[in-house]
Amino acid sequence: MSEREISAKAKLGKNFTVGYFVVIEDDVEIGENVSVGHNVVIHAGTKIGNNVRIGDGTVIGRLPMKASRSATTSGAPVPPCEIGDNVTIGSNSVIYAGSKIGNDVLIADLATIRENVTIGEFTIVGRGVAIENKCKIGSYVKLETNVYITAYSEIGDYVFVAPGVLTSNDNFVGRTAERFKHFKGVTVELGGRIGVGAVILPGKKVGADALVAAGALLTKDAPPRKIVAGLPAKEFRDVPEEQLLENQGWF
Repeated sequence: MSEREISAKAKLGKNFTVGYFVVIEDDVEIGENVSVGHNVVIHAGTKIGNNVRIGDGTVIGRLPMKASRSATTSGAPVPPCEIGDNVTIGSNSVIYAGSKIGNDVLIADLATIRENVTIGEFTIVGRGVAIENKCKIGSYVKLETNVYITAYSEIGDYVFVAPGVLTSNDNFVGRTAERFKHFKGVTVELGGRIGVGAVILPGKKVGADALVAAGALLTKDAPPRKIVAGLPAKEFRDVPEEQLLENQGWF
């Protein structure tokens, strides 16, 4: 077996470096100053920008699988994966075809990004994060370790999601055909924040600059600029003025 299998149809930019046991399939386009680790697979048609680092064991452009009973995976064709400039991808991550990663994004080890996901620039996807299909993640977002973003969710710019946050999109918990009409992910608006270990139920919205406290269970929308806390979460008080996004020197 060859140490590397790189298609003659792949386009590789200047200063491209590659580890051992790497597969790069047909029509892959890779920019300049790209580093690929060992045991990496880059599937056909994937486009990778300049100054990208890809860690060992990562798979990029994987085609989605559809189980016979899957409720959120359509099985329809998806376009190739696109990775922007200055992106860092950790080890053993999986990024599916149909995903589009913006410039200056960091994707940590063991992350999974499904098909039809877009991620804006300067966002951080932490270790072990899973982003399901058909999600939109904004720019300057932080998704910390082991966050789970359910399918059909939309996360706005400058959102912070602490470790271990869970989201859901199925109020029927997998029972009755009625559920297929009502799948809806979560929405977090500009500057919303979610504390460690919180649970956000299907279709719920975290308003702009709202804060969901650690360990909370969000069963109804969190109003903008309010702190909600508890099981179930209830309005607690206003977000302090000095914590509002508009009052940060870097915003």
